[in-house]
Amino acid sequence: MADNVSKSAADAGDAITPVAEHSERAHPVSSRADKAAQFIAEHGEVTFTYEEERQVLKRIDVRILPLILGAYFFQQLDKSSLSYVSIFGIMEDAHLKSIEYSWLGSILYIAQLIFQPLAAFLLVKLPTGKVIGTAVLGWGACAAIMAACTNFSSLLAMRFLLGSFEAMIAPSCLAVTQMWWRRSEQTLRASYWNAMNGVTFIVGSLVTYGLGHVMSDKIYRYQTIFIFCGVCTVIFGAAFLVFMPDSPMEAKYLNERERVIAVERLRANQMGVASRQWKWDHVKETFTDVKTLLWFILIVAISIASGGISTFGNLILKDFGFTNFNAILFSMPTGVIQIVMIIGSAWIATRIGRKGVVMTGLACFPTVGTVLMLTVPRTEGNKGVLLLGYYLVQCLGAITPMVYAWSAQNTGGDTKKKTSSAMMFMGMCTGNIIGPLLYNTKDAPLYRPGLIANLIMFVIVGVLGLLIPMYLMVLNKWHAKKREELGKQANIVDESMVRRKDMQDSKAVEIEQNEQAPTRNVEDDNGLNDLPDLRNEDFIYVY
Repeated sequence: MADNVSKSAADAGDAITPVAEHSERAHPVSSRADKAAQFIAEHGEVTFTYEEERQVLKRIDVRILPLILGAYFFQQLDKSSLSYVSIFGIMEDAHLKSIEYSWLGSILYIAQLIFQPLAAFLLVKLPTGKVIGTAVLGWGACAAIMAACTNFSSLLAMRFLLGSFEAMIAPSCLAVTQMWWRRSEQTLRASYWNAMNGVTFIVGSLVTYGLGHVMSDKIYRYQTIFIFCGVCTVIFGAAFLVFMPDSPMEAKYLNERERVIAVERLRANQMGVASRQWKWDHVKETFTDVKTLLWFILIVAISIASGGISTFGNLILKDFGFTNFNAILFSMPTGVIQIVMIIGSAWIATRIGRKGVVMTGLACFPTVGTVLMLTVPRTEGNKGVLLLGYYLVQCLGAITPMVYAWSAQNTGGDTKKKTSSAMMFMGMCTGNIIGPLLYNTKDAPLYRPGLIANLIMFVIVGVLGLLIPMYLMVLNKWHAKKREELGKQANIVDESMVRRKDMQDSKAVEIEQNEQAPTRNVEDDNGLNDLPDLRNEDFIYVY
């Protein structure tokens, strides 16, 4: 069905269905409606050209995208600093045992798990830009203060605080992506900020390589790295608070018409923009939604694998027979691999309109890599093959952002979007808590228990990537039947998924059709009425 919908959409034209401007304002909408509906009601609906929309999109990309890229980069940098310092004597300098080092990796995700419900609530109730900026300042300060920690208990406490602030960032970035971009644009935008994981590998490795050569009688090398990462984050956090708007309706850097266009273009998403109202019926639907539960299982599985590899990655490379500094340098290509795989897979998924198939294909790479790491002996002559296996495993980094984007694109209603995102990140935290605990330095150099667990997780991911689209097809058929029962067209165009190159040719025809069509009432438009997706018969699920 998705193929038919996509083809219909390509023939039908633009994802936006703007209507002609009226001399009269639309009548007031319900107080429970999305803020975007109220904004449109106050300013009136507008007709705009493809060129106008493209200019607004460009201004959004130039202003909003760098800010969320930076926020996600510094979150990943501060979180990964433990892995960077693992080979520079933190275990000896802070008198850590092997299991204590594992707990330093897991405690951050325990904090994120605990604070995810609060993060979801704050993102609905409070201005998004200010929430993110405050969180960035908080975890940056925690990262810097970690330099003062010289034993397990103090490091554990600061890692917990670091995780409590970082609990906000990933769901915030997802919320910003849903709030500013159309569904057809979201997959690539989400891949951009998730690709910061790869950038962090490169930049973090270079910074660690440089700072690791700084020897001092006053402080340990790991303390130097913590101070650098923390201070840079605090500086960025201050800039974020100044430049990040809270929503398209409140973006002062856009003029009034640009703000209206920025909101109007999101109508076809059928997801809402921002309501600032917490709705318990949305929460109930989230926890009874089968597709959300399937994505939760999927994200737990891939996070178990990524949690162990990210925490023990440099130690695994070192046990291939590399020195400390060479282990850092050989981890840098991991960043390039992740950037290419994340953005490349997002581009392919956008082109073919099939995230599940792409995800299953992605799972094949780390599966092969894990088999190599399990079966190839750790000898001098096998370093190249082992390194190849390690790099193939790093392709797993492209799966997590695909799950985030897939789940986000198939969820409607402000509270449900935030609650669903919280569930995804709780799943991510759960997996990352379990992952490092499956590895132990006593298992070096083979780390068989952890690698076997990873292999099982990759197979689960591949299977779910094929099963979930089948369930989404069932939901689309159910919605088509509901539309027919309500006297609507059973088969409708998913306007939010039309590619931008198809817009320009159809814009003139579409405006002409809209001028001849009856005036559309904002209150009757499900796209801005803050309905959860299962109760919105106009919502079309993407595969």
